[in-house]
Amino acid sequence: MASSNTNFRAGDEWRKAKDLEEARKAGLAPAEVDEDGKEINPHIPQYMAAAPWYLNSNHAGLKHQKNWNAKEAAAKEWYDRGAKVFQADKFRKGACENCGSMTHKRNDCLERARKKGARWTGVDIAADDKITTIKLDFEGKRDRWNGYDASQYAKVMDRFQKVEELKTELQKEKELEKKFRKQQKHAGEKERQDGDSDEDEGEEEDDEKVAEEDMGDFGKVAKRVRTAGGGASGTVRNLRIREDTAKYLRNLDMSSAHYDPKTRSMREDPTPNVPAQDKFFAGDNFVRYSGDTQEFNKQISYAWDAYSKGQEIHMQAAPSQAQYLHANFHVKKQQLTEKTKGSILDKYGDASLDAGLAKKDREELDQERALLLGQTEQYVEYDRAGRVIKGAAPAMAKSKYPEDEYVNNHTQVWGSFWTQGQWGYACCHSTVKPSYCTGAAGQAAAAAASRLLQTNMENKEKEALASSSKEEEEKNPFVHKKIAWGTDVDESLKLDPAKLQLALAKEEEINRKGVETDDRKRGYNVHHNTDVTDEEMEAYRLKKQRADDPMKEITGGSGTSGYDMV
Repeated sequence: MASSNTNFRAGDEWRKAKDLEEARKAGLAPAEVDEDGKEINPHIPQYMAAAPWYLNSNHAGLKHQKNWNAKEAAAKEWYDRGAKVFQADKFRKGACENCGSMTHKRNDCLERARKKGARWTGVDIAADDKITTIKLDFEGKRDRWNGYDASQYAKVMDRFQKVEELKTELQKEKELEKKFRKQQKHAGEKERQDGDSDEDEGEEEDDEKVAEEDMGDFGKVAKRVRTAGGGASGTVRNLRIREDTAKYLRNLDMSSAHYDPKTRSMREDPTPNVPAQDKFFAGDNFVRYSGDTQEFNKQISYAWDAYSKGQEIHMQAAPSQAQYLHANFHVKKQQLTEKTKGSILDKYGDASLDAGLAKKDREELDQERALLLGQTEQYVEYDRAGRVIKGAAPAMAKSKYPEDEYVNNHTQVWGSFWTQGQWGYACCHSTVKPSYCTGAAGQAAAAAASRLLQTNMENKEKEALASSSKEEEEKNPFVHKKIAWGTDVDESLKLDPAKLQLALAKEEEINRKGVETDDRKRGYNVHHNTDVTDEEMEAYRLKKQRADDPMKEITGGSGTSGYDMV
């Protein structure tokens, strides 16, 4: 779609704009700024940066790409329950007759009905309630937690903390009582000691029985029948020991692992930062990716890769064959790895084995490695620019393609020169690949040809501009005569007095004889000159009769003669 800010531009202006755009993309020119003063990325296409015509925007940018019809999010506010605004001292007209508040009427009053209302007594006036107007959107009206204050849960946490502290204190008191009784025992009171030990053993046995009963309910299957309150028959198994922490309580962070209540599964690890030895639960996926599961997945991946390379293998159709081939692949891969490792050790040696060698043996081994790696005493000097001053330069690494091949007497390779979108030779600036090298003369000829081409292009542009202006004048021959044909003569117009006298005489003769100018009365093969000169136009203007001419009555109704104006 066309944009309103895409105006017509001449060739030079368009070229300058194109160069500026390229400079901005290359980072040579500062980026364009939008209405808000922010820089615009120069790599954004024009069809995205240009605004549509119906927005009437003359500035570039991406402001029109934003959602102009977006609605503001509803404010997270709620009614301020129990808040008071104003406390009056006497009853006011229009207030509640029962309590005296201005925010409601008597029928809506929530206070106990008084024997005599505040309207008649004028005492104990209730304060005005704070009325809040809240506009809720579709989601806000259906949000069950809208208006909930999380600080209210602090009371529950405080109560739980107090209960835990009381439990800890009671446990400490029991332990102190046990220690005190043991200290009060005497060596001769054997019966009492036996009784105390029996009591302790009895308490421990009771705890063990309770734990065993809880564990026994784990595999219990209960029958649930239809009842008057609804429900269906079926079996319910207690899948979790109640002493264990539930999955969804191991990490209360909202961004932790997701718990699916329908399947009671938590696939990810809820506590990834806890060490593995301290974890009790590492996610349901931990079981899936442990044991032989990983080996089975490797076999599947191997079967897919082998089948894609043309080998007849299928895990479901022939699982035994796939397992056998995967085992053979494992053995071959291990052998190849050991062979590669041995070749590397033979070439570079093993530093871990050098620790047990003597000093002399270690020196001999280092000399052998130096010769093996090709180290020499060749001396080379470089300058600050990296050029070789003294010695032989190191050989450059070559690719698999032919390099430095000079053909047709050229001293540079093809592609060492670039001009006007064409590759060429840098030695002679030739852009024809099978051409022969001409050296400096070829460079001069190429420069002269480039200058000649530039001159020809400029001349051609000038000729095109001149021809276009000439065609415009031919299409509209009245353009150059608009100065003389206006009602007010411009000062720049210059007239010849002699030609003007002849034109005035000719105009008087036309007015006196009344020459017919209708082409229908013109004779056959009779042509009149239709070109009107500036002097003839001035004579016509001077001789023209006007109804509002003040000199019309003085000169006999024919206006001025015109000669006094010359």
